[in-house]
Amino acid sequence: MNTTPSKTTNPDETAAAEDAATKDTETKDALGTASEADDLGEQAVRDDAADDGVQDEDLEPDPFETARHGVGAGAAAVVSAALGVVALTGAWTGRVAAERETLIGQIKLSGGGSPAQQISEIYGDAWHTTALVNGVFAVLALLVGVVVLVRPAFGAPADRPQPAWVRAVALAGVALGVLGVLISAGMYFDLFASLPSAGTTAGG
Repeated sequence: MNTTPSKTTNPDETAAAEDAATKDTETKDALGTASEADDLGEQAVRDDAADDGVQDEDLEPDPFETARHGVGAGAAAVVSAALGVVALTGAWTGRVAAERETLIGQIKLSGGGSPAQQISEIYGDAWHTTALVNGVFAVLALLVGVVVLVRPAFGAPADRPQPAWVRAVALAGVALGVLGVLISAGMYFDLFASLPSAGTTAGG
C-alpha cells in the first residue's frame, strides 16, 4: 500500500510570504500615490499658468477699447471750442444776416427817410443782427462745453476717468463761449460803441 507523504507547512515560511506580499502591495500603492500626486501637481501648474494668462490678458488694456474711450466726449469738446472761436471771429451766417437786414432797410427807406432812420435801418439793424448771430454761437459753445464737463457726474459710472485733454478742450470752449456772450451782448446793446448820431457833422 503506497502512502503519499503530506506536505507540512512551515509557519515561518507562511509569515515571510505574507510579509513579502504586504510589502509588494504597499510599494504598488506608494508608486500609484506618487504618480497621482505628480499628475495633480502638473495639473495644478497648468491651471496656474492658465490663470496667469487670463489675468495678464485682463490686465493688459485693449488698444481698440482705449482708442474708443472718450471719442464722443472729445468730439463734443472740440465742437465747443470751434463754436467759441466762431462766436469771436464771426461766421458767414452772421454776414449774410447782416446783409439781409441792410437790404431790408434800403427797401424801407426807398421812399425817403430821416438820417436817424437811415442809420438805424441800414447800419444799426445789421450790426445788431451780427451780434445776435455771434451770441447764438457763443451760447452753443458754452452749453456744449458744460455738458462735456458735467457728463461724468450723471448716468452709469465710467470704467476709466475722462481724459485730461477732453476736459482741457471743453474748458477752452466754455471760456470762449463766455467771452463770446459778453462781447455779443456788448455789441447788441451798443455798450462798446454807440450808433452814430444824425446831428454829428464831418467836422465834429
